Amino acid sequence: MMAYSEDHIALAAEYALGTLDAGERAQVETMMAVDKEFTAIVEAWEFKLAALNQMVGSVEPRPYVWDNIRIAVGHAEPQAPLMLPKAPPVAAPGVIRPAAAVEPSADASSVIQMSGRIRRWRNVATFTSALAAALVAMIGIQVLAPGMLPEGMRPAPRTQVVEVKTPSAPTAPSAQYVAVLQKDGGSPAFILTVDGATRNFTIRKVGATAPDPGKSFELWLISDRLPQPRSLGVIGGGDFTARPVLASYDAGIVNGATYAVTVEQAGGSPSGKPTSAPVYTGKLIETVPATAPK
Repeated sequence: MMAYSEDHIALAAEYALGTLDAGERAQVETMMAVDKEFTAIVEAWEFKLAALNQMVGSVEPRPYVWDNIRIAVGHAEPQAPLMLPKAPPVAAPGVIRPAAAVEPSADASSVIQMSGRIRRWRNVATFTSALAAALVAMIGIQVLAPGMLPEGMRPAPRTQVVEVKTPSAPTAPSAQYVAVLQKDGGSPAFILTVDGATRNFTIRKVGATAPDPGKSFELWLISDRLPQPRSLGVIGGGDFTARPVLASYDAGIVNGATYAVTVEQAGGSPSGKPTSAPVYTGKLIETVPATAPK
């Protein structure tokens, strides 16, 4: 890849800006015709500076502007013909040429090249600063007032989906049922509570004494709609025993059944049927009615 000097890069930038004179433009175009890499540098500058054109919309001049130009051109004084300076006479052999005709020194030539280089880089720096300012202004307009930009430069609208959660309707309190399990109207031995919605039950030991060693209390559901009593499980040794087994029965059976406790061998009846007469019984009564949500 060819290495380019600062002058080459400055020429490419000024060519893209359109600030070169006719001779310099011809030089650049000749280089572009034979050097593809230099052509790429020019095209890169044209791409960078294209944003300046996009920031300025086309404006059609008013008709009187052209009239004023024609009037000004018609009244302009004729210019004197351009006269080229005469070439200095050629000195005869042995004759010393006058000092005015001496070729410029190497130092003077360097000063001329340096002046041209400074002019080019000053132009490039000026337009690069203008480009940066234009880009900053364009970004600010995109954020604060995108409607002022041309249609093709406006940012695409952003769509944000916001999920709004609606609070669920309050659940109606379910009915609560209680059965006092006792023997012959005596003191309560167990208290059975049933949730009307889930039909989960909790049985609490109140006044029952512990069964003999090797024995267990077992809870039964007795209903005339069932062919035989159904076991609801062994009552644990703690104060509370909770189970969800009533969920498999419909509300009519649960609410109208008789609940009984028998004494079975440890772990419950092996046959699934009570092996002794009930020692405690009771029926459910509704203590808390179901309430519709407000």
